[in-house]
Amino acid sequence: MASIFGFRSRDPARDRQTDISRLDRLAKLLDQIAAEVEAEKNGLENRYRTKATNAAFLVEAMENGAASASRSSEVSELTKSILNYERRIAALSRQNELMKELSHSLAAIFDENEPRGTAAKADVAKPAGTGTD
Repeated sequence: MASIFGFRSRDPARDRQTDISRLDRLAKLLDQIAAEVEAEKNGLENRYRTKATNAAFLVEAMENGAASASRSSEVSELTKSILNYERRIAALSRQNELMKELSHSLAAIFDENEPRGTAAKADVAKPAGTGTD
């Protein structure tokens, strides 16, 4: 596209393709990070349940006299672990929510830049992870 000032501007379709490509890479990265966060959270939740179960059985055994009171330090360690798991799981839940918010924001950015009258074609080219599933 030539200009009266002697320089050329890029074709808007080319700009749109560049934007779509960039947004798609970002959407895929957000999806990857969200999957990592979710995997870590699931693993921690499994370990959390195991520690909580072990702590409950140990406390019950101590109360029933089946385990010596000297194992109270073990209960303290299990309690610390459980609290650490709870904090980390809460942090991962917040990160997961942030990934969802970022994905929605990315979809909104894409929608803002979408030329009018191209909604049907845009669904095919919309970046991954932008909530079009």
